[in-house]
Amino acid sequence: MKQTISFLLIVTYSFTAFSQRVKHVQPTPTASQLAWHQMEYYWFFHFGPNTFTGKEWGHGDEKEEVFNPGQLDCRQWCRIAKAAGAKGVIITAKHHDGFCLWPSKFSTHTIRESKWRNGKGDILKELSQACKEYGLKFGVYLSPWDRNHPDYGTEKYNDIFISMMKEIFANYGPIWEFWWDGANGEGPNGKKQVYDFKRFEDFVKKTSPQTVVFSDIGPGCRWVGNENGFAGTTNWNYLDTAGFTRGAGAPSIDTLNTGNRFGSTWIPAECDVSIRPGWFYHQEEDSKVKSAKELFQLYLKSVGRGANLLLNVPPDGRGLINANDSAAAVAFRQLKEKNFKQNIFKQAAGYYIQQGHAQKISSLSDGNPATQQIMAGKETCSAGVKLKENQKVNAVVLKESLRKGQHCAAFKLTLFNSKNEMIKEIKGTTIGNKRILTFPAVDINTIEITILDQDGATAVSEIEGYYIEDDLTDK
Repeated sequence: MKQTISFLLIVTYSFTAFSQRVKHVQPTPTASQLAWHQMEYYWFFHFGPNTFTGKEWGHGDEKEEVFNPGQLDCRQWCRIAKAAGAKGVIITAKHHDGFCLWPSKFSTHTIRESKWRNGKGDILKELSQACKEYGLKFGVYLSPWDRNHPDYGTEKYNDIFISMMKEIFANYGPIWEFWWDGANGEGPNGKKQVYDFKRFEDFVKKTSPQTVVFSDIGPGCRWVGNENGFAGTTNWNYLDTAGFTRGAGAPSIDTLNTGNRFGSTWIPAECDVSIRPGWFYHQEEDSKVKSAKELFQLYLKSVGRGANLLLNVPPDGRGLINANDSAAAVAFRQLKEKNFKQNIFKQAAGYYIQQGHAQKISSLSDGNPATQQIMAGKETCSAGVKLKENQKVNAVVLKESLRKGQHCAAFKLTLFNSKNEMIKEIKGTTIGNKRILTFPAVDINTIEITILDQDGATAVSEIEGYYIEDDLTDK
């Protein structure tokens, strides 16, 4: 009996020692994903037969002639998107109803069969050209579900879906982001499709490896788990996807919202939300457009939590962005730029403290995201920025360099005044690409961050302080 116990103790000790030696290997973002993080905010265009029928999910039996945007102007879309501060756009090239906004050779339910421009129009062509003109990235949403195509529900449809993607990448590229959702309902023959997503992914990877693919489980970026436009207050760029599928088999809503701290794959969160109650344009919603201040709050809860914000601004039946949407979106940009124009702590004196030893640094207040302060792995360490005099502050922006992964799991932000008195303490979890913290205004001269928990060494690239309008703070 004693020999058995001794053996178990030895095995347990050996396994524990081995486990301690085996560390979690954190995934890192690709160059395309790093560039994606820097996009931060861009637009969605939901446009199609639903714009004219008043539906949100068309049935696929809508007559092609219903689609007739007589004043369509993709340059107007891009001009307004640019004026509103968006860095790219994503268009619903084919929604669940199966209607194609380009004259696809693999469908008879397209703009070619409509009355618009006598069947000679091509919205993807016009929009991709307008994006180039206005310096916007061009992305495409292509619904795998197709409620019109007669081959939906058969293996042949997977070939057709690949062929449609070939048309899009060959004729309208480069495609910056490619968007799939997991919707999978019945087609016109009453059958559901078994999507060959592995084949779809392989095609995009081979054809356009720089394209970031969105879905519940990426592989480029993930759905945040809601359509309200906010990420979790804890938001990891990591996600475990083994055993999960898109749609009904996706990870839980909570997991999509927060990610997995020890996830095996870099799949950051994208927050999709509409400027209106619906996703497609409906005239009765003209008075229900989100205000600039509401959009600012969405920005704080998405970009301000390390995610990206995808704002849907649907063109109307004329083929134009409605004036109400335009006014709100442009006012949001003005509000954001006005309130985040002056980083009070830019060029402030910086310092780093480890094991009680302080040293001067300049990397945290130089406005250059390429410079950073590495926070030592095991010992408690702090870094801060300090002014000579007190300034009124009610917003702090933290930035973490993500090139070697996301490391901060918990931090403490301490605010001091010029008498070295602690005025406020704020605790948080993840930082990610950008973390915005707002609070009632205080007079301070020092912002100090202490890393309380991390996997690896957190690379803090910037600490910024602002005084924004009081009613904009997320109290």
